[in-house]
Amino acid sequence: MDELSVRIAEYFPVLLQGVKATLIVTGGSLLLSSVLGLIWALMRSSGIRWLAWLSESAVNIIRGIPIIVILFYVYFVFPDIGIDVNAIQASILGLGVAYSAYQSENFRAGIEAIDHGQVEASQSMGMTWATMMRRVILPQAVRITLPPYGNTMIMMLKDSSQASTITVAELAMQGKLLATSNFDNVTVFTMVAVMYLVMCMPLIFLVKYLEKRTKRA
Repeated sequence: MDELSVRIAEYFPVLLQGVKATLIVTGGSLLLSSVLGLIWALMRSSGIRWLAWLSESAVNIIRGIPIIVILFYVYFVFPDIGIDVNAIQASILGLGVAYSAYQSENFRAGIEAIDHGQVEASQSMGMTWATMMRRVILPQAVRITLPPYGNTMIMMLKDSSQASTITVAELAMQGKLLATSNFDNVTVFTMVAVMYLVMCMPLIFLVKYLEKRTKRA
């Protein structure tokens, strides 16, 4: 076995631990951002002026603050006000809140793309707003929203590397630590790049598939 293969075999288990942390942070923040984003979008589309204003204000504030600042705020400020979170929890919460603003716009675009005639037809049948959303609007909006939702997943996976700024040993952090200790930047960061690409490729193909399926529909 040549020297390069030996180094790769040595680094791989360590970087794999970083992949595990990356997937945990991405999965948790994706779930949180989806739930929050849908709530923001429903508030915006509710027709209730103060709810729409509250949602729009929250989304604009979140979009105006860099993700890294949100992460710092959750990790360093929350403990000062009595909310104890570890680095993984802070990463999920910070990224989830940050991306909820973008998810909200995805969901809102899907909701507003539905023909208004369907809203009027639903109301004429006596449906409440909640029933109309659940049975008529959201099922169609989800189909429209899937391609941009897939792109958001890819961005979130890559942006999970920012969790390293609050000591989460995800893939980018593990790569940096390995490169620093072994003085082997080329091998380590090439492996890191390939691992990110391997994680992103299924999502890229999924987005392509969803875009084609949406166009056919």
